[in-house]
Order: sequence, then structure tokens, then C-alpha cells
Amino acid sequence: MQNAKNIKQALAFTVFRILAGLVVGILLTVFLFIFLRGIGIISWEFLTAAPKEGMLKGGIVTAIIGTFLLIFYSALIAFPVGILSGIYMNEYLKDGKVKRFITIITNNLAGIPSVVFGLFGLSIFVNTLGWGVSVISGAFTLAIMILPIVIRTTEESLKQVEYNFRLASYAMGATKWQTIWKIVLPTAMPNIITGLILSVGRVAGETAPIIFTAVAYFLPTIDFSIDKPVMALPYHLYVLSTSGINLQASRDVAFGTALVLVSLIFILNLLANFLRKRLKVSSTK
Repeated sequence: MQNAKNIKQALAFTVFRILAGLVVGILLTVFLFIFLRGIGIISWEFLTAAPKEGMLKGGIVTAIIGTFLLIFYSALIAFPVGILSGIYMNEYLKDGKVKRFITIITNNLAGIPSVVFGLFGLSIFVNTLGWGVSVISGAFTLAIMILPIVIRTTEESLKQVEYNFRLASYAMGATKWQTIWKIVLPTAMPNIITGLILSVGRVAGETAPIIFTAVAYFLPTIDFSIDKPVMALPYHLYVLSTSGINLQASRDVAFGTALVLVSLIFILNLLANFLRKRLKVSSTK
């Protein structure tokens, strides 16, 4: 009987290892394919020069800067609102119909296709508010898109903080907000930071929401104004991949752009992992 259980357990672990190896193998294959096709075009000029001749020559610096502008402003909007909302949901709002309703709405909002957010941004920010196709329109659209992720990440991170920490703080005479600010939030911060950076990674790779709200086809000059359109790596990649003009040249630039974009998201994930470990070490000291 014991041998049969051991055989089943060994078989189950073998299947899990095979599936895990398959997932890792697929990811490595995709990355290796992009790397081999794109590394040949990567150069200092490609990363620092402005695009020329319909983006087939020059570099992608305007797309890189535009991507970082969208990341920065969307994070500036979504992070404070999302973190404060998560604190309110977990620390102040009592269990009941209202909390369940808000949770359902937040979860449903997180599952809406990104193109729907793009159409919403086009209707509200671009047309109704008159902001036009600009950084600020794209940033608000992306912020709304990642807001449910920030809220849920914050709420789940706060739930993992043991309630005894709160009781100990109250016993020392601290108020509820002092307890949250000084005890609960610092303890939960490693997991919150991880979720925030991963949400930034999603912003960096989204195309559909910014097509309608923030990006232009070709911008050879750098402009940091929030009321003007920008180039962005995902849209730049989309345009090059679907362009019918000089197909081979555009595909070469597209693979180089894809490698830069994948590397950016990979770096953001490494940064999230690094900050989580550092903050956990700091919180235990």
C-alpha cells in the first residue's frame, strides 16, 4: 500500500516537473528566437538616435522615452489611488454587501480587455475632455487599466500582515492610522512593491489602450510635453510588423524593438524581485 502511494507521488512530481520544464522551455525558446533575430540590429545608435526614413533607419530613442513617459505618469496616477483604496478596503471597510460589491467590480474591471480601456480613454479623455491624443490621455487610460491590480495587490499584501501586530500597536497607544502607517504598511511593502512593478511591466507592453489615446506613427523629435502624442515601443513594434513597405527592413527593426521591449520588461521583473528581497531584509531588522 505504501509502495503504491510512493509510486503515485513520484509519478505526480514527475508530471509537474515535466510541465514546469515545458513552460520554461517555451519561454526560453521565444526569448532566444527574439534575441537571435534582434541582436544584430542593436547598437548604440539604434538605442540613442531618432528614427529616420519612416522608422526604417536611425534609432528608437523617441519610442523608448515615450514608453517611459507613459509608465511614469500612469504610475503617478494609479499608485497613490490604488494603494489608498487597498488600505481603505482592508483596514476600514467592514465585511458586508458593500465590500463584496466593490471586490466583484474590481475583479471584473481587471478582466476587461485592454482594447475596451482604449475605447473608453478615446471617448472620455480624448474627445469629451478635449485632451486629444496625448501623453496625459494615455496615462489616465493606462492608470485606470492597472488600478484594479494595484488595489488587489495592496489589499492582499495587507491581509498577510498578522493581526497581532495591530493589537500590539494599539496596546502601545497608537491610533489606527499610526498603526497602518508605521507598522502594517512597512510590513506589507515588499509584496506591494512587487505588485506595483509588475503592473508597470504590463503598462510597458500594452498596445491597444495607447493606439487610441497617446501615440503617433512617426515622431523624429523628443517632446516631453504631456499634451502631445508620443511614440512608444509596443505601438512602434506593431506598426513595423504590419508595414507593407520594405518588409524585410521593417521586420529587422521590429525584432530589434521587440528585444528592447522584452529586455525592459525582464529588467522590471528582476527589479521587483530585488526590491522585494531587500525590503523583506530591512523589515526584519
